[in-house]
Amino acid sequence: MQPVRRASLISQVTEQLRNEIRSGTWPIGSKIPTEPELSELTGTGRNTVREAVQALVHAGMLERRQGSGTYVVAVSDLGGTLGNYFAGAHQRDVLELRRALDITAATLAAARRTEDDIAELTRLLELRTASWEGQDIDAATTADVALHRAIVAASHNEVYLEFYDSLLPVIETTIQQHIDATGEGFHSQHANLVNAVVDGNTVAASNAARELFEGLVSDFGTGAPI
Repeated sequence: MQPVRRASLISQVTEQLRNEIRSGTWPIGSKIPTEPELSELTGTGRNTVREAVQALVHAGMLERRQGSGTYVVAVSDLGGTLGNYFAGAHQRDVLELRRALDITAATLAAARRTEDDIAELTRLLELRTASWEGQDIDAATTADVALHRAIVAASHNEVYLEFYDSLLPVIETTIQQHIDATGEGFHSQHANLVNAVVDGNTVAASNAARELFEGLVSDFGTGAPI
């Protein structure tokens, strides 16, 4: 019966870790505690923790990075599966999917945004602008991704957000490549998009998102990374 008890314990710890991710305690992109820390937090041995973490790595929710630690890359098993699939997708295909998602999400966000959403979008737009002015590509990429995710979050559609989160790693990579190659920030388009959502103007939000992605598609047509 010992193997059964051990399997049950591993399952319990795995579920505890999964809940920390789902609740947002460990958001996407964050580094989770080390094995000794998790062992102390869960009151279990390091071998149990190691196997629980590995289960979530296999599920695509966590990613081990050599010499750095273990990071959250998806908020669910489904997100992890989709993320693994999209990792090998063609940039054009991801861009076309993003265009459809972002335009609809912007429209929904303009109709459903709350005061908290407005404050967060305003803050992230300012952060994005400051990051670009600082000419820090990593910071600019992070700020850009955060802003677009916040617009999706403001749509208050959990399915949309789950799907979008599964795309985040590949979105981040392609945005960074685009910034590095072109230096184009599309600042006015981002400002127009955020302002339309904040104003609650669904038509303007849809048009602003479409204009932004037309610019990205145009860059793709010239051979610049998106």
